[in-house]
Parts: sequence; C-alpha cells; structure tokens
Amino acid sequence: MRKIRKGDDVIVTAGKDKGKRGSVLSVADDRVFVQGVNMIKRHTKPNPNAGVAGGIVEKEASLHVSNVMIYNSKENKGDRVGFRLEGDKKVRFFKSTGDVIDV
Repeated sequence: MRKIRKGDDVIVTAGKDKGKRGSVLSVADDRVFVQGVNMIKRHTKPNPNAGVAGGIVEKEASLHVSNVMIYNSKENKGDRVGFRLEGDKKVRFFKSTGDVIDV
C-alpha cells in the first residue's frame, strides 16, 4: 500500500514549484505526476497516421515522491501519512490529526 495514490490532493514541498497544490495524475515507482505542476515543453513531430498535430506541447513532468505531501484540508497544510488497522482493513490516516484519509 502506498502513502500517495492517484487522485490524492498533494502539496509540493521542494523544488521550483514549492507550495503549489494539485491532484496526483499517476504514480510510477517512486515518482508522481501532479496536475499543473512541474510543467515542461515537449517538441513533437506531426504524425498524420495517429492524428497527432506537431508543435510545442506543454505537459507535466514527474516529481519524486519525497518532494510532495498529502494536503490536509482541515489543517491547510501538507501532512504525513501513517497506516493502521481498523477492523480487518488497513487504512491511511493523517499523523497530526489521526483522521482517516480512505473512507
């Protein structure tokens, strides 16, 4: 079970986009793609067979998972994540408040 998953609201803690918030688009190993954060410009060739127009495309680049924290809306800041068993289910919770993230 991962501490940060697809769809989580996160805040960037380090790098050029420090302080920005966004939703996690995907998680791959130890890297995450966050919506609207760490934008890069990619020069693409046109491919008429695939229906792709050429030009400069702006898209998200990956961030290391250590540079983001899950955003706690009650505290209005990033928070650490822990795991605990509730009944027979393993759930994630915020370390500062103890509130469960997964419902």
